[in-house]
Amino acid sequence: MGLLEVLSRIEAAAKRAGRDPSDVRLVAVTKGRSLDEIHDKVLRYGDFPLGENRVQEARVKMAAWPEREWHFIGPLQRNKVRYLRPFRLIHSVDSLKLARALAARAAGEGYRPRILLEVNVGREPQKHGLDPSEVDEAVGAVREMGSLELSGLMTLAPLVEDPEQVRGIFRELALMAAKHGLQELSMGMSGDYEVAVEEGATLVRVGRALFEE
Repeated sequence: MGLLEVLSRIEAAAKRAGRDPSDVRLVAVTKGRSLDEIHDKVLRYGDFPLGENRVQEARVKMAAWPEREWHFIGPLQRNKVRYLRPFRLIHSVDSLKLARALAARAAGEGYRPRILLEVNVGREPQKHGLDPSEVDEAVGAVREMGSLELSGLMTLAPLVEDPEQVRGIFRELALMAAKHGLQELSMGMSGDYEVAVEEGATLVRVGRALFEE
């Protein structure tokens, strides 16, 4: 498909929903992609946030482009929080234990990372994230952690053939965010980002559609 086509579809989806397309940012998922691929498929078109799933792989790429905006979007173990300072936004804070570990590290190093709480809206047992019933408590607890900036929520929708099947997932996350006055909604991937934008996504995490013809 390619990046320009993805941007065009994001714009069209935003307009269908009566939204300003500039309120939606494309996060280019670069997991498993070479530096040449990232340059040719993403960076030559503009300055987009780059999303990585693995700390070690990200550190190599960050060394090549330290000036870029990097987001961490994958599952995270507490023993890896010491590597997160260079990331502009952490999408995948999936438990209060992880939030506390990150807050303690940030307080010790004197910085305040922006984070999203990951919510398992579809309640899939194989996926990470807070149960929707835990979100109210988690938002309150994180807001009391002075060394974290809670910017919004994130979810991974179930993999389906028809993205209309997960519209309700995105709508539910948007309602949770609105309830707590949270602005950022990280939702939507290569197969369903248009529906996510229609339901309020501010960040869409797209990889395959950018790199595969």
